[in-house]
Amino acid sequence: MSQNAPPTLPELSAVDAGIRQLALATSPSELHGSLCGWLAGGGASARDWPARVMVDATLATPAEGSALDQLRLASAAQLADRSFEFALLLPDAEASLAVRSGALFDWCRGFLGAFGMAAGATPKLSDEAGEALGDLAKLAAAQPQEEGDEEDEAALVEIEEFVRVATLLLHGDCVLAAEHRQRLN
Repeated sequence: MSQNAPPTLPELSAVDAGIRQLALATSPSELHGSLCGWLAGGGASARDWPARVMVDATLATPAEGSALDQLRLASAAQLADRSFEFALLLPDAEASLAVRSGALFDWCRGFLGAFGMAAGATPKLSDEAGEALGDLAKLAAAQPQEEGDEEDEAALVEIEEFVRVATLLLHGDCVLAAEHRQRLN
């Protein structure tokens, strides 16, 4: 990893172990979507982020350096980095189409809920970001496909890329644009 590259996400299995340790009722992909929605909507990158994004003040704060803490730090750095190195925490390509598409839709559901909490009811969004948010909502409502062919596999890769870019676009509108406006004032 070069000095300029943002940190990488922890392994899905390590995040899953962290979820079990804190007894969270969510999947790794949905939790990462929630974290990214929170950050993209302007929520603080704080160690107690699970309590914030899951709206449960009784949840334990992840230990410093734990997989869930690394997930927060890497996600915040990737979102803030303009080299488009942002990644989604999803099962790898060896998992079935149903597992991978289900995890992507879970990611979108987590993103939408936390984004709404952080950004508020009427965030300042460009037309393009507003449309992207609407498309993420459609994906969040989708059901995983049990079986598929190469065309379905290619479509899932395209949808993953769309979600990744849409997240960066929403983060840009809600966080980076707000920071820019503050610097101008």
